[in-house]
Amino acid sequence: MSDTPSKAEPKSENVAAVLKVFAVIEALVEEKRMGLADLAQRAMTSKTTAHRLLQTMVELGYVEQDPETEKYGLTLKLFSLGARSLTEQTELLRVADQAMGKLSRATGESINLGILDDRDQRVVYIHKYDSAYNLSMKSTLGLRNPLHSTSLGKALLAWRDDEEIRERLSKTELTKRAPRTITDLETLIDVLHATRRQGFAEEVEESEAGVRCMAIPIFNYMGKPVAAMSIAFPLFRFDEARRHEYVKLLQHAGASASLALGYSGREMIGSAE
Repeated sequence: MSDTPSKAEPKSENVAAVLKVFAVIEALVEEKRMGLADLAQRAMTSKTTAHRLLQTMVELGYVEQDPETEKYGLTLKLFSLGARSLTEQTELLRVADQAMGKLSRATGESINLGILDDRDQRVVYIHKYDSAYNLSMKSTLGLRNPLHSTSLGKALLAWRDDEEIRERLSKTELTKRAPRTITDLETLIDVLHATRRQGFAEEVEESEAGVRCMAIPIFNYMGKPVAAMSIAFPLFRFDEARRHEYVKLLQHAGASASLALGYSGREMIGSAE
C-alpha cells in the first residue's frame, strides 16, 4: 500500500508532459512558426519546460528552429508519419480521387472527401478538388467539422441504424453554426431518414452562411459507409434547374467509388444504373 502514491505520481507527470507536447504540436500546426514564450503560453507551462520539450523535439527531428528569428516550426517528419498512418486509406483515396476528378470536371465546383472520426464524432476532410471559379468554397485538409451541420456528416450517418445514429449524436453538441443549422435531435433524425430515402444528403446554410452542399456515402465491400463525397456551392451559383443533374453526377461518382471498393449492394438510389 505504501508504494501506491509513488507509482501514481510518475504517471500523472508523464501524462502532463504528453499533453504539453501535443499542445506545442497543435500550436505549430495552426500558427506555422512561433517563439518560445508564445509556445510556453499555449502549452500552459514555463519557458524552461517548453524549451526542454522543444529541444527534445528538435533532436528527434520533428521540430526545427530558425537561426535568425529563433522561432520554431514543424518539419516534414510529422507529415511523413501521418502519411504512413493512412496506408489503410490508400485504396479509398485512389478510387475516390478518380470519381472526384470526374465530378470536379463536370461541375467546376469544390469537391470534398470526408471520413468519420469515431473518437470525436466529427467529419475529417482527407482529400479535395478546388473549384475552377475564383469565388468558391475553400476547404482545408485535416479540417474537422460537426456531423449534424454538414452534408458529409449526414451522408456518413444516414446509412446506419437508428441506435448507432443516436449513440453517435449523443456524444456531440448540436450547436448552431449558421442560419439554418438543425439543433433539435428528433428533427435531425427525421432529416437523416429522409436523406436515406432520397439517396443523398444535402444542407443549405447549415454549416456556413451562403453555402449549399450535397453529399453521397461511399461503401466498402461489407456495405459500411467508410467515407462521403460532396459538392460545395456558393449559394448564388447553385442552379436549381440543374439540381437533378447534380444529384445524378454525385450518385454515379459515389457508386463508382463504392463498386471499386468491392461494394455490390443497392443501398443508394439511382446510383449504378
